[in-house]
Amino acid sequence: LSEVDLMELMISTFTLAIAAAISIIIAQAIDKVSVNYVSMIIGIIIGLIPLLNSQVASFDSEIFMELIVAPLLFFEGQKTRIHNIGRRIKEIIGLTVIMVLLALIISGFSIYLFTSISLPLAFIIGSISTPTDATASEAVTNGLRMPRRVTSSLKAESLFNDASGIILLNMSLLWFANGYINYGQTIHDFFVSSLGGAVLGFAVAWIIIIFRQSLIRSRFNSLNAQNLIYILTPLALYALAEDLHVSGIIAVVVAGLLHNAESQQSLLLNSRQIHMGRDLQNLISDIFNSMVFIILGLMMVRISRNKLFNGDLAKWILVGFIVYLANLLVRYVYGRLIIRYDRRESTVFSLGGIHGAVTLALALTINATFLGTKNYNLVIMSEAVLIILSMLVPTIVFQFILPHEVSDEEAHIVMEKIRNEMVKQALISIHKMYLPKRVKRHVIYTLLNQKRVVKTREYMRVLLKTIDQPNLTKSEQYLQRLAFFRAFAIEREYLEMIGQKESKYRTYILSLYNDVLLAESLIIESDDE
Repeated sequence: LSEVDLMELMISTFTLAIAAAISIIIAQAIDKVSVNYVSMIIGIIIGLIPLLNSQVASFDSEIFMELIVAPLLFFEGQKTRIHNIGRRIKEIIGLTVIMVLLALIISGFSIYLFTSISLPLAFIIGSISTPTDATASEAVTNGLRMPRRVTSSLKAESLFNDASGIILLNMSLLWFANGYINYGQTIHDFFVSSLGGAVLGFAVAWIIIIFRQSLIRSRFNSLNAQNLIYILTPLALYALAEDLHVSGIIAVVVAGLLHNAESQQSLLLNSRQIHMGRDLQNLISDIFNSMVFIILGLMMVRISRNKLFNGDLAKWILVGFIVYLANLLVRYVYGRLIIRYDRRESTVFSLGGIHGAVTLALALTINATFLGTKNYNLVIMSEAVLIILSMLVPTIVFQFILPHEVSDEEAHIVMEKIRNEMVKQALISIHKMYLPKRVKRHVIYTLLNQKRVVKTREYMRVLLKTIDQPNLTKSEQYLQRLAFFRAFAIEREYLEMIGQKESKYRTYILSLYNDVLLAESLIIESDDE
């Protein structure tokens, strides 16, 4: 990259990251609306405002795949136990090969029959529509109880069907260019790319894990260096795989699966690294997933500008509908006949194939000059319609056919009561302790902060007051730590007791329990000098 390109990339990344943060905050405020929708709307707003639009450079699919999609899939793989993949290998092959091929054939021929689009172009659109997105699925089903079998199938499918989509897209592009399908080359490419990616991902991940585990057991171990290696792993592995002409997608997924096995065996050996790694994983996944839909909204504006009132719009929507319905039909029939789901499970499985990052990335890997501007716009916008439909339809339908978990609003009310009672119990124990006056005052004030009853104005007043306050003596620091340890022990005992009674809020109670443990670890590591 030249200096100008690098600067453009930095400005674009900064703009998208800020937009992602804003969309996540808004989605938290409107908890019934998925962050994906909010991100897409913000992307549309950026595209409509010339000053903001100019801050995001023209899209580069290679950078998008390596810097955003590869880490997302690596982290998704790391959430999955490799044992679960091994015992479902036949089902995964069926989902990612047989079902994908059926979806491509049905959608391709449906587009060809119902529109004036050529068969090769129809297959290009169909192949791009095959990958699904587990992260997007989780956003749509948040707060709903999915059938366990269906959830496992959707997750396994989304991890491995990206490679199938890439191979089939390459086949369709060669068909478009040459006028015929090279079946032998396509099958060869599929096996070389998939198996090569799996072998490379396993080998590289194994080497990295050996190196990191050796570091842990030596005096050269560094938490920061470990985290840096962890973050760079999917980026470097994807780039290496693509240079070797094997599937970078499969490579990062397999590496993620192997890292999951490592973390299961290292919980107590390297607990800080694993805890921080999970925090980084959640942070990066949330930001990158939001970025994907911001980019989608932005691209929709850039392509559709000045073209909304001609025949192109109707064609984009029609093709998007055809592709979505074809995929829906294939998924339902496959679920009923092959996986042997009942009607409800098959419906959830068919609707649960949400499209997101990889579908957008595949669409944007195509060269506009190669297809021609009109065909290129058709591909991008029809896939955008597919993505929107795949999110919007289940968002509505699932509300009626799936049982609801505890709503965030209800959980918030209950958890506030539990939090207040928890802190109350801790404060009672602190009042019974003998402590120097200013130590007791500080501990009580900190616990009240934990209760979230101290207003921002009061907090700022106390903050200004403590700037010139002398440090606690060594003896006072020790007593303060003891007081906090006692308070946290009382809080944990209370949460353990409540957790046994309130089983439906157990996830939220465990989250609060985790907050208490984190607070205690900060007290242990605090430096009062």
